[in-house]
Amino acid sequence: MGIILGIDVGGSTTKIVGLNPDGSLISTMMVRAYDQVTSLYGALGSYISANSLSLNDVMRVLVTGVGSSYLNGDIYGIPTLRIEEFSAIGRGGLALADTDEAIVVSMGTGTAFIHAKGNEYVHIGGSGVGGGTLAGLGKKLTGASDFDSLCLLASEGNLRNVDLTVGDISKNDIKGLGSEITAANFANIKDGASDKDMALGLINMVLQTILTLAVFACKASKVNKVILTGSLTALNELDRTIEMFKTLYPIEFIVPNHAAYATAVGAALHSMD
Repeated sequence: MGIILGIDVGGSTTKIVGLNPDGSLISTMMVRAYDQVTSLYGALGSYISANSLSLNDVMRVLVTGVGSSYLNGDIYGIPTLRIEEFSAIGRGGLALADTDEAIVVSMGTGTAFIHAKGNEYVHIGGSGVGGGTLAGLGKKLTGASDFDSLCLLASEGNLRNVDLTVGDISKNDIKGLGSEITAANFANIKDGASDKDMALGLINMVLQTILTLAVFACKASKVNKVILTGSLTALNELDRTIEMFKTLYPIEFIVPNHAAYATAVGAALHSMD
């Protein structure tokens, strides 16, 4: 059948996508594991089974992500290529958003910022603030044992019990800043602040930090479009954060379909060259 598989082997998850020979997407799958090699082989086997495929149907496998460095040789005898992660992020982001230039942000365990233009992908920089921050601080601050538990707590939180807003520190309007804009994260923690409030405050701080860095990347690269990709795009709070940033900056924020799988898609698309 000539199917192409793109696999993004991350620090805590492995994401896999399949493309038809014409480049159209077959389906996506995510597997969580802390051993990258086990995660990769498990994801590939599960994907083939779930899509009623055989190994003979797969023409090529393209792997990327930090975990791909642990792999040697071909996978199950299938020709296997390793793709540099930043180019996979950039290419996947542009393809999913159907545009030719943007700052592509990969929101995973940490965060990477790529200036993608055509077939050129420049790594601008990165931040250690990301999903790993949520998992680590979330457990320490709230006792949440996993990412899903933290998100469930946050769904009933109140930022007014945690963050300091512009309205809290100024009686008068500040040009360009609404009264609800965050002045300082975690600077107004009330005595009665609950674990739910702390969970929401943490998610809010991480998302605001990532989007602020994306804005700086846009200004440095003279680009006015941001494509958000990676696992953190599934956070319910992201839409609200984007709407707030739209009131502050003339930048278009895009969360494309299958955003969590952009890097795997980008890796697979390199096989079309």
